[in-house]
Amino acid sequence: MCGIAGWVDFARPVDRDIAHAMTATMERRGPDAGGLWTDTHVALGHRRLSVIDLEGGCQPMAAGTAPGTRAVLTYSGETYNFQELRTQLSSLGHSFTTRSDTEVVLRAFQQWGAGCATRLRGIYAFAAWDADREELLLVRDRMGVKPLYYAETDSGVLFGSEPKAILAHPGFRPVLDTEGLRDILSVAKVPGHAMFRGMREVPPGCTVRVSRAGVKEERYWQLAIAEHPDPLDRTISTVRDLLGAVVEEQMVSDVPLCTLLSGGLDSSSLTALAAQASRAQGRGRIRSCSVSDPDLDGSAGSAANEDHIYARLLAGHVDSDHSELPLKAPDLLAPELRDSVLRAYDLPLAKGDEHASLHMLFGIVRRHSTVALSGECGDEVFGGYRWQRDPDAVFSTTFPWVHEGRHNYQGNDILFSPDLMAKLDLDTYERDCHSSAVAEIDAGRHLDDAAEARYRETTYLALTRHAQVLFDRKDRMSMACGLEVRVPFADHRLVEYTFNVPWAMKSFDGREKSLLRAAMKDLLPTAISQRVKTPYPSIRAAAYNQGLRERLSDVLLDGSSPLGPLVSSDLRSALRRDGTTALEEGMSRAALETTLQLDAWLRTYKAEVVL
Repeated sequence: MCGIAGWVDFARPVDRDIAHAMTATMERRGPDAGGLWTDTHVALGHRRLSVIDLEGGCQPMAAGTAPGTRAVLTYSGETYNFQELRTQLSSLGHSFTTRSDTEVVLRAFQQWGAGCATRLRGIYAFAAWDADREELLLVRDRMGVKPLYYAETDSGVLFGSEPKAILAHPGFRPVLDTEGLRDILSVAKVPGHAMFRGMREVPPGCTVRVSRAGVKEERYWQLAIAEHPDPLDRTISTVRDLLGAVVEEQMVSDVPLCTLLSGGLDSSSLTALAAQASRAQGRGRIRSCSVSDPDLDGSAGSAANEDHIYARLLAGHVDSDHSELPLKAPDLLAPELRDSVLRAYDLPLAKGDEHASLHMLFGIVRRHSTVALSGECGDEVFGGYRWQRDPDAVFSTTFPWVHEGRHNYQGNDILFSPDLMAKLDLDTYERDCHSSAVAEIDAGRHLDDAAEARYRETTYLALTRHAQVLFDRKDRMSMACGLEVRVPFADHRLVEYTFNVPWAMKSFDGREKSLLRAAMKDLLPTAISQRVKTPYPSIRAAAYNQGLRERLSDVLLDGSSPLGPLVSSDLRSALRRDGTTALEEGMSRAALETTLQLDAWLRTYKAEVVL
């Protein structure tokens, strides 16, 4: 896993110093080494986190000297089937000088061009330059686990793993417009959207071609509705076989590896499978890490999260080398931590405490491991969320998680001016985003059963919208610490197979994640295999929310805040009169967090607001 950056300019020579500055912004993603390759009209930069072939995988990597074969690659991610592809490419006449998956991807690009994307299995984002055709190809993995942003210029393109790489180019002006603010204040992530005007994210499963003829996005993979012919018993066994193979495949590493263990069904399943594979491979005990409840001081009462108890149970059951990170509210409000989270993410956030706790966890994990397996996406794949099973949420006319949790996001109408809210029209934007998303799958045309069609739409929304937010969170917080996090549940073979399992079969025992529960029951303690899902532990102490209100009050009454023109004058008056109590009624934590982050973001990135 690494960080990439680059620049193509067909009208003038690229500036090596600027390209170097763009690449330098990726140093936290790749602390082990850096490289820059330039030609007249192109610069490719790379920061490396060494995971496979520590000595031989340096980048950018070039290959070919004969006309029609010259190519250069800057690559971030992991291609898990690289050894299989290496054998195939060797049979086609390619020779290799390293053991790295990077060289396999480069040779695959030489052999198949843009078609190489369909042959890769993994999590990746890369840029490949065809020197003979003077064409750049940007590629992002099927599920969008690894990020890749780009911005068109009048004569080419800028790109990078994170927005900060593009922002380092003096020709790109950071502007927040109406569309960007809608994305920040809504809860609907739209594939391809980036908050800055003129910037886009390469959508999952897509390529972007950049040539003298222009810039063109193309899709190479998408979920599709198909028949599921397997009976229940075969479906359960296939899930177990697939997941076991995926975990074993993703444990390939030349550096220390661990699992992120919450004690829930997903992470426990991965840890149990990883422990089994580690013993079979002669690697000894698997290492596991978890977060203990942030409110163990007793202030949360009966609402206290018990993940750490189950994590300890599973760790003992599989004999893993287990460690815990305790978190406290004051730690997560530390200004330096919140600033680090913002600079890692480049965007305002709605769940500051969760991002901060992950950032702290990953920093500690990185002390002993470079790679970690995570249970992210297990709920989306197997139906673990309540909103995937609650008919009121499923059959609503919007994103089901929004319908169920709308109260968790209230407060924008209090914080921002009525004129601004009318202009943003977030309700219409949300409906339009939902309609566009379900139109992509068009389930009603493929399935006769209207209920089954909507359940399939809900799964599609979970995988293509909801999961993207979690992938972003995991990627930014881990890579900011130089930690590579792999997500076995996001393997596209498992996703494709389970996507078309009828909902009645997915919930055959009347519980969440029925298939996974049945597939893993022999490897897990009963207390874990039968455990009800609990959310990632977040701060519940009243002092945390009060701290947010106090900070936001100071910001909103600060005449120098860039939020000034956006804020409700009625709220400002109420704050002067009533103090922080004006931020209690009808105000969610997410609204407090997002507004605080928006102020810090505008200040830090010096973004111009043009609405």
